[in-house]
Amino acid sequence: MLEKSPITDYRESADYLRTRIGVTPDIAVVLGSGLGALADTLENPIVIPYRDIPHFPISTVSYQKGEMVIGCLGGKLVLAMNGRFHFYEGWEMWQTAYYVGVLKLLGVSRLIITNAAGGVNENLGPGDIVCVRDHIKLTANSPVRGQNIPEFGERFFDMQHVYDKPMADLAHACAEARGFALTDGVYAFMSGPQYETPAEIRMLRLLGGDVVGMSTVPEIIAAAQCGIKVLCLSAVTNMAAGITGAAITEEEVLETGAQIRERFVGLLTDVITQIGD
Repeated sequence: MLEKSPITDYRESADYLRTRIGVTPDIAVVLGSGLGALADTLENPIVIPYRDIPHFPISTVSYQKGEMVIGCLGGKLVLAMNGRFHFYEGWEMWQTAYYVGVLKLLGVSRLIITNAAGGVNENLGPGDIVCVRDHIKLTANSPVRGQNIPEFGERFFDMQHVYDKPMADLAHACAEARGFALTDGVYAFMSGPQYETPAEIRMLRLLGGDVVGMSTVPEIIAAAQCGIKVLCLSAVTNMAAGITGAAITEEEVLETGAQIRERFVGLLTDVITQIGD
């Protein structure tokens, strides 16, 4: 395992961003595959490529921009991550969640994480949005494995309340006001990059998984240690393996993301605008 970065690296990343931003963002948002359009709605944006941030990983997924966009939305200063880091890209799991430690040092206390996911629950369909209330991680690795960084939290920490109920309730209310409903569900993490087998999907369904994806959970774990409250929203872009019998493709994931972009961005805008101080 590549040795974890020391706290000094995180501080250098945070200090660089602080010089560019000037003040603490009210909220941070991670924009998943095909869901990056929110960044285009921010007012007076400051765009910072990941490669410019000291010690920051660089996204290698071709359709993710790999940049931070900081700007105003509904009276809130928003830090949007347009692209993320995945275990399947070759990053260590702690590197996929590196940005969470940087957010902690910046003083960010709330984080909205979005992703594109496969539908495991057969009552779901492409285009549905799931409000994640819990997760399943079957891999042994963890973003907090290795030497603990006390500035981020205790070595052993509780995972029961990282999915923040008030933010989730607000997301439900905002969706209802827009004329559609969110489904509460459990996100199952699989490391990828290959899509899951039908047997794996049957297993996840038996375990209580509703959606499946290759991101998010390492970031959630890091946020729990850091005491950052999280709202997680999954856009169902395809049905998981073995349900329809159709081949699962990256093109399908991106196409469905594009189809629900307006609805998803509208929901995020409402949540960010209405979230309390």
